[in-house]
Amino acid sequence: MPPTRRKQVHLAAQLPGIHNVTVWSDPRSGSQIALDSFVRLARTVERGKFDFFFLAEGLRLREHKGKVYDLDIAGRPENLTVLGALAAVTTHLGLAATVNTTFNEPYEVARRLATLDRLSGGRAAWNVVTSYDAFTGENFRRGGFLAEADRYTRAAEFLTVARTLWGSWADGDLRADPATGEYARAEAGRFAHRGRHFDVSGRFSTPPGPQGHPVVIQAGESDAGREFAASDAEVIFSKHNRLDVARAFYRDVKRRLPRYGRRPEDLLILPTANVVVADTDAEAAVLAEEISRELVSPQTAIAHLEAVWGRDLSGYDPDGPLPDIEPEDDAHFLKGHSVFRKDRAATARAWRELARERGLSIRELVVEVGGRPTFVGSPRTVADAVDHFVRTDGADGFVLVPHLTPGGLDDFVDRVVPLLQEKGVHRADYTGATLRDHLGLTDAPRPASWGGRGAHELKETPV
Repeated sequence: MPPTRRKQVHLAAQLPGIHNVTVWSDPRSGSQIALDSFVRLARTVERGKFDFFFLAEGLRLREHKGKVYDLDIAGRPENLTVLGALAAVTTHLGLAATVNTTFNEPYEVARRLATLDRLSGGRAAWNVVTSYDAFTGENFRRGGFLAEADRYTRAAEFLTVARTLWGSWADGDLRADPATGEYARAEAGRFAHRGRHFDVSGRFSTPPGPQGHPVVIQAGESDAGREFAASDAEVIFSKHNRLDVARAFYRDVKRRLPRYGRRPEDLLILPTANVVVADTDAEAAVLAEEISRELVSPQTAIAHLEAVWGRDLSGYDPDGPLPDIEPEDDAHFLKGHSVFRKDRAATARAWRELARERGLSIRELVVEVGGRPTFVGSPRTVADAVDHFVRTDGADGFVLVPHLTPGGLDDFVDRVVPLLQEKGVHRADYTGATLRDHLGLTDAPRPASWGGRGAHELKETPV
């Protein structure tokens, strides 16, 4: 009997963007917006045989005390434009973009994604997100635009419409000229949809790419978000990179799949993670501490605290104790940040308790709650930890976010990936052409198989 194949580690990379910081002070730090930075990181992870390269998106720059929050990465070009450029300088790497469903229209998004999928040879993916606040909506002269609970119902219907458009070039309607590969058929592209948020009909102008439909990604933590992922997504991003919590999340999401006629392998769960690699575990631990303190500067620590407390805390020492005053319900101090927008009092209580238990200063606390790398150690230690996390069903893989642009994943690709390949848990080379091939996903669903799965009926508010 042949040996059982070990569970594979899926890897993706994200160039730091919205809600990310980077080690600006490092002399190797490069531009966050120059094409060369995107190209270098994409080529590096393609050399490491990663599944895909991901770009997040924010539709408004965050503000701190009424001014642009200048500790953020800001001014990023539009995602699909960047990925279109990367399609020309990569050959196998998947190309994934966040595109917002609150402030776009299905026809436009479906057409842009179908175009990317065709130009890249079947490597496109769409991270479906909504906007939660009127602050972002001001850029579109819409204010709040939708009640928060309605944004998920719009997103789900938006996805239904996009799939209707992609599916309008059904197999029976396609006739390709064998000499040119061009499609021609009188009825191809005809579509119609009438729902709560969209009432559209016409002809879709763009034939499907090699995948049929781009891969659909989602990042929901609430019950509604998990249900949406179970019914309609093919990859779900997770913030859970502590193994016990990650396993609980993994079990909960996977158990929802059968009610939609889906198998566990039809949805991959990929937490974000940070990695620090050095020659020895001790050297890596020292480096990780240095990186953490660089990422959480004194200014960053106070800004995070102000986002929770809703107060001006500029008079507090970042290396001193937490404030003994209570939070106020005021989001003025850091607008556009989704992490601390709910229940500030509960967050403050939890932070105070952690600071008391561990004897942490303000800065040390902020490092502890959000600034520590996930995997730290020698190449062998990191490879073993990544493999163990996936093998024990904490995840199906990871989206790695480097602390440094554009070279922050060089050590992982050059020193850790060969060890994962040696273990037999990461591909030695690409064996397929499309992103669906890399992810081990089945062919894109056709309308008869995905229609009416119920995601558009979700009523709960996402996180």
